[in-house]
Amino acid sequence: MIYLTRKMRFCAAHRLYDPSLSPEANRDRFGECVNLHGHSYTLEVTFAGKPDAKTGMVIHLSDLDAIARERVVSILDHRNLNEDVEVFKQVVPTIEMLAKFVWDRLEGAVPGARLHHVRLLEDDSMFADYYGETD
Repeated sequence: MIYLTRKMRFCAAHRLYDPSLSPEANRDRFGECVNLHGHSYTLEVTFAGKPDAKTGMVIHLSDLDAIARERVVSILDHRNLNEDVEVFKQVVPTIEMLAKFVWDRLEGAVPGARLHHVRLLEDDSMFADYYGETD
């Protein structure tokens, strides 16, 4: 089994805010992150598979790029996540929930390969890893 990882970047703004809570409760829970702010995210997606006998590839990188661009990057890049991405109108767009969103959008999308791992970096000191549901 070969594990192939592709790295890509996108920028997005969000605020950590639960509309079911009061502004004071949100500030207590999320601190300064209740304010709208942005990140330059780095996304790493890892697929597992056996290389094709003719091409020697698990997946052609241009195909992977097109799938990731269509299913993830075009939805998140240069967006206000809370307002522009339907799921995050109801779910607080934490880095953990963003990693799960990416997984949900890419799982099963690459023929002949299995999504193994999603890593989303918010900056050089914070990232979330997601391997799918394990329970």
